[in-house]
Amino acid sequence: MANPVQMIHFPGADGGQLAARLEPAQGTPRAYALFAHCFTCSKDSLAATRISRALAAAGIAVLRFDFTGLGGSTGDFSNTNFSSNIADLRAAADFLRENYAAPKILIGHSLGGAAVLAVAAQVPEAVAVATIAAPFNPDHVRGLLKPGAAAEIEARGEADVVLDGRTFRIRKQFIDDIAGHNLQEGIAHLRKALIVFHGPRDTTVNIDNAAQIFLAARHPKSFVSLDDADHLLTRKADAAYVAAVLAAWASRYLGDTAHAESDAAATEPGTVTVQETRAGKFTQEIRAGGHVLHADEPVAYGGNDTGPSPYDLLLASLGACTAMTLRAYAELKNLPLERVTVRLKHDKIYAQDCAECETREGRIDRIEREIELTGALDELQRAKLLEISAKCPVHRTLHSEVHIPTVLKS
Repeated sequence: MANPVQMIHFPGADGGQLAARLEPAQGTPRAYALFAHCFTCSKDSLAATRISRALAAAGIAVLRFDFTGLGGSTGDFSNTNFSSNIADLRAAADFLRENYAAPKILIGHSLGGAAVLAVAAQVPEAVAVATIAAPFNPDHVRGLLKPGAAAEIEARGEADVVLDGRTFRIRKQFIDDIAGHNLQEGIAHLRKALIVFHGPRDTTVNIDNAAQIFLAARHPKSFVSLDDADHLLTRKADAAYVAAVLAAWASRYLGDTAHAESDAAATEPGTVTVQETRAGKFTQEIRAGGHVLHADEPVAYGGNDTGPSPYDLLLASLGACTAMTLRAYAELKNLPLERVTVRLKHDKIYAQDCAECETREGRIDRIEREIELTGALDELQRAKLLEISAKCPVHRTLHSEVHIPTVLKS
């Protein structure tokens, strides 16, 4: 049974009270994360809620809070700006540090992503930073205002603007403040692992912003495309995907004991460890040596489609083994083989429909394998390579009797 969400209040940058929710991890937390919501959103936005819950299920406790003047936090939004958001984030990090543990992961959505990039250097314990649909510079917010709003603010000192159906008063100091922040140098000297999530079809914050963030950063850095996700990640599957990838990615930098044990087991020759991430119903983390893979089921089967399905991985194993076997033979015989491409499909068919099969009743597994060979090969060489493909070790395993003794770990 999941631990209940904790309702928390702590002092913000202006002395007011910031409202927060702490999503407790299942079991002992691997780490604590701090989540900054999007511009004029709240801690209870769909993205913030779903990502936080999924990370908590994966063992990462998450504190998400309302910036001053938004949601359940006190204060006047019209008196806030990007600088005050940064100060609120520092206050949240201080609260975690003093009452639980300093955040090791900083996560920001939209303008919140820009804010975590700006505050990252001021949270020395943080080892990983994640941005979701974030602008490269805070001044991007100007483009979200209706035509003429910025001019009205400049002339009158303030104006009421409507964002996502809600009215907010924005003052000139806000416009001046966002114009005064340039994140490029801070990103270049981040000295923390960075992962950038962004959708190429995001019409609110163009994906060019992600490219600028990624290019400005130094390694280790990663980019994950959110395909057709909208800016606010309103689809549950998109938020679940971000959480699953983020949890697996961050585990490389957390250095937690549970995963260290898993790493040690996975480094044993021939040992593969598969563990539920709990970021989704079927999401799995696969560790083989120093490699981390992911498995899942398609959405149609109740999964989040964050990785290949088990049968996809089976086909991948056979395909990789086939290509490697052909490459080894070609190198041995000095054949002019330039590239091997293997395409595979799995299906279940009725045994009576398979003329080559010994089984005559029920259904059997059928794997169709198509091999494409590139290079100046003659027909004899191509025929020999086709023959050799059947000698791939995984191919032989699939055709042989397999014994799988299984025990429960005490």
